[in-house]
Amino acid sequence: MINNLPFYSSQIQSWFQKNDWKPFDFQVELWEEYRLGKSGLLNAPTGSGKTYAVWVPVIEQWIRSHPEDWQTREPGGIQVLWLTPLRALAKDTEHSLNRLNNDLGMSWSIVRRTGDTSSADKQKMDRKLPACLITTPESLHILLSRKNSARYFKNLKAVIVDEWHELLSSKRGTLTELGLSAIRAVKPDVQVWGVSATIGNLQQALEVLNPSGNNHPTALIVSKLEKKLQTRTILPDKVESFSWAGHIGVRLIPKIIPIIESSKTTLLFTNTRAQAEIWYQQLLDAHPEFAGQIALHHGSLDPDIRTWVEDAIHSGKLKVVVSTSSLDLGVDFSPVETVIQVGSPKGVARFLQRAGRSGHQPGATSRIYFIPTHAMEIIESAALQTAIRNKYMEERIPYQKPLDVLVQYIATRATGDGFQSEELFREVTSTHAYASLSKAEWDWALQFLTSGGDALKSYNDFAKVTRDEDGFFVLQDKRKAMRHRLSIGTITADPHLKVKFISGGTIGTVEESFISRLTPGDTLLFAGRWLDYVRTKDMTVYVRKSKKNKGAVSRWMGGRMQLSTQLSEMIRLKMDEANRGVADSEEMKAVWPLLELQKSRSALPSLNQLLIEKFKSREGWHLCFYPIEGRMVHEGLATLMSYRISRIQPISFTMAMNDYGFELLSAEEPPLEKALLMGLLSVDSLDEDIAGSINASEMGKRHFREISRIAGLVFQGFPGNKSGAMHLQASSELLYEVFSKYDENNLLLEQTRSEIMTYQLEIGRIKSVLERFNKQEIFIKEPEKATPFAFPIMVDRLRAKLTSEKLEDRIKRMRLQLEK
Repeated sequence: MINNLPFYSSQIQSWFQKNDWKPFDFQVELWEEYRLGKSGLLNAPTGSGKTYAVWVPVIEQWIRSHPEDWQTREPGGIQVLWLTPLRALAKDTEHSLNRLNNDLGMSWSIVRRTGDTSSADKQKMDRKLPACLITTPESLHILLSRKNSARYFKNLKAVIVDEWHELLSSKRGTLTELGLSAIRAVKPDVQVWGVSATIGNLQQALEVLNPSGNNHPTALIVSKLEKKLQTRTILPDKVESFSWAGHIGVRLIPKIIPIIESSKTTLLFTNTRAQAEIWYQQLLDAHPEFAGQIALHHGSLDPDIRTWVEDAIHSGKLKVVVSTSSLDLGVDFSPVETVIQVGSPKGVARFLQRAGRSGHQPGATSRIYFIPTHAMEIIESAALQTAIRNKYMEERIPYQKPLDVLVQYIATRATGDGFQSEELFREVTSTHAYASLSKAEWDWALQFLTSGGDALKSYNDFAKVTRDEDGFFVLQDKRKAMRHRLSIGTITADPHLKVKFISGGTIGTVEESFISRLTPGDTLLFAGRWLDYVRTKDMTVYVRKSKKNKGAVSRWMGGRMQLSTQLSEMIRLKMDEANRGVADSEEMKAVWPLLELQKSRSALPSLNQLLIEKFKSREGWHLCFYPIEGRMVHEGLATLMSYRISRIQPISFTMAMNDYGFELLSAEEPPLEKALLMGLLSVDSLDEDIAGSINASEMGKRHFREISRIAGLVFQGFPGNKSGAMHLQASSELLYEVFSKYDENNLLLEQTRSEIMTYQLEIGRIKSVLERFNKQEIFIKEPEKATPFAFPIMVDRLRAKLTSEKLEDRIKRMRLQLEK
């Protein structure tokens, strides 16, 4: 096949032949489109050669352009900018790109620049620019905040955006769009290629990356390769004795030890860092022979620890690595033969992404084992496999016009070389995110940065940008410029404290909100070790090794992942099949006794029914609804339902929810039937009822904290002197109240309200759920006591009130009552 590609250099052909590689059709297609000067988006399975699909044509173009001295010629600046969402992925990418260049004997330098890069290495890079710079969206914006930033991009030939699907639906994606608009202003002919895993809206993903308004020819390349995938659910011996409400699945550890032992290297993925800490410790306790062969990897560990783990995986030194999403994107670890997913990934694409970390070579088979953490997740596993067979993937919806990111970006450009208003406005509105930005909104953002807006114009700290005599908007105050550079980015989190041994040596970082609950002498599990907390001083947590093996598990404010619309739909399909007596997989057969018990006590929800249960216990009256739409949607529905019922009859509810349903608990009998007749499930007046049902002020304050940080209204502090969480919270809440009282037309307030409704309450999804309800039969059952479906929701309500020991005792008593 290579010999039929006359435009390819003999050096590239020889390299492929030496490695006994034959290009895939999608690689050839991309190389041809790249040669024609096109930009585009590549969608191909994990481990099929996506990296070389976009890297080879760049190198081939260089060879073709410099036939005499392509090996020794100095590029004279950055030729390729490679954007990646993860630091671990940046390192792996550097290794892959260098392999080709080193084999060809090229003098190109390939350099990483991320948050882990030392100041000395950054200065070295600035003195002599590399041929290829691998960096993150945040680090790209740091470059844009420097004087003469155009020098970084004046020789640029290509921008590669790796794992574009992961960035697309976040404000980091918006940062990427803005960064690309700045690059295109310097190099209009730069070719921009995105690399993506499977998503449901590929055409939109291409348009966001390469907006049609740029008049640049584009191509969408979708590989026809089918990735071989083996999926197996690790099932309990008896589902009746398996937890209905989640105990992290550690009871199944004896079943996965043989799987780990039979594989060269296994990646075990958890959904949270706290869960990763627990699984690491539980695996080591259950199988001490893993000592020295097991490692832990998550974003809060010290960079040196993460680097060691990544290198040890590459070299095949580790038997098992317990990880979070810090390793689930594009990382090529050839020794990894098996992936284990603990708990539901809550999305089809995320499950496939993690599965692809094994068998990460063209033609290899990916093997993934699913470990349910409670019985209901067995159904989720069956639903996942059905969705994969049907290629039913989630869409990634891009942000539209986030003004906090815009305000930050304007300050970034002012910190660098400055800008002319009309010129930057044209750049910004060339992006997909800000295509609908009005001139009035732009002028408001400028006025907000130059004066602080109507409410803050008397305070000099908020007047950051000035207009010089040439009409350029600039940020000249060196202290304000430094503060801005330290605040660039959109990832928000609780303030982090460094964790160090009292004897010396950094372990990682932990959030202030967790440490604030500890007292000296308490024991905590962090970085896979039991540690005694000594003290906190100068934003550093000092610890020593503990002789205990029990204490608090380090926790981070990550929130729970939302069940995707696609996976929700597949779970409802599986429920409907079970209701009709169909069990077409080992998972559904294993969970059949639980479903039979649910059916005998109440009913199973079918596709044309909404199941509502109403029963009384010693706690009071319970209303349980089962939409099967995910926790966040159920939280919004529960709030809406309780509000509408309370308008009919004064009544107070305690709410609880999980991914399958929600519970309203009250001391007196709720008027359910009357409420249904009076529009309990109606779409009418939805916006007004949602607004009336929430504590809009408190929710607004919480969400505004993130927006105010991104927009630069609050500063988290200089390195080594970070502001505390209480200080940041007080500052943002004060600003929220000031704007609400004295500047109610402030567009950041409007953004706060809009994002709460769109992303937090998911009002669009709530509306579609209510519309579905109105097409379904409302099926009310009145069981004598809690059903298997109601039980885990009730446990979730108790979880916030009881310690883990007391909760476990309570669950046992509840189950005994339930089984009688």
